[in-house]
Amino acid sequence: MAVDVFDDDGRPLRGEKGELVCTRPFPSMPIGFWNDPDGKRYHDAYFATFPGIWAHGDYAEITPEDGLIIHGRSDAVLNPGGVRIGTAEIYRQVEKVEGVLESLCIGQEWGDDVRVVLFVRLKDGRVLDDALRDEIKATIRANTTPRHVPARILQVEDLPRTLSGKLVELAVRNVVHGQPVKNREALANPEALSLFEDLPELRD
Repeated sequence: MAVDVFDDDGRPLRGEKGELVCTRPFPSMPIGFWNDPDGKRYHDAYFATFPGIWAHGDYAEITPEDGLIIHGRSDAVLNPGGVRIGTAEIYRQVEKVEGVLESLCIGQEWGDDVRVVLFVRLKDGRVLDDALRDEIKATIRANTTPRHVPARILQVEDLPRTLSGKLVELAVRNVVHGQPVKNREALANPEALSLFEDLPELRD
């Protein structure tokens, strides 16, 4: 496959993070969507970002050795202080912390900036106390940058996911910001979204 990584202006990047694209057709590329007679949904899903270039929403980086690193979904990229961060960069560190089952990270609009908020689901019997919170922050800081360290870390009992088991960062971000969530019917546990509504810890 003819893959590349583009910046926001459609220019190829090397050694920097950007949008993963396919610059030529490939055998498994769908030719359209069901019940999309004018092709608008298909176009908006894959070709709206860069005209004529397939982009499916992955945030990636091509290394100097021509390796490919996937940093997460581009629609979930965080931008604290103007620095673009892939959520996968944070997840890779959090999963090293004993006691954390899984986590979900969003960017919360805060003043004129964005702050990183991390939600964690812990193993049975574990509680997010100051010691565990400090361990999570220290692990992230030691292996990434200070910008990656969450401003808030909150424990939740469940995390919303699709029917195929994928966590849905965008839906959580919308709930935190009081915005509607589309396609709730695509979630395996839509009731989990209520855990993120109007949280006092995110008001200051």
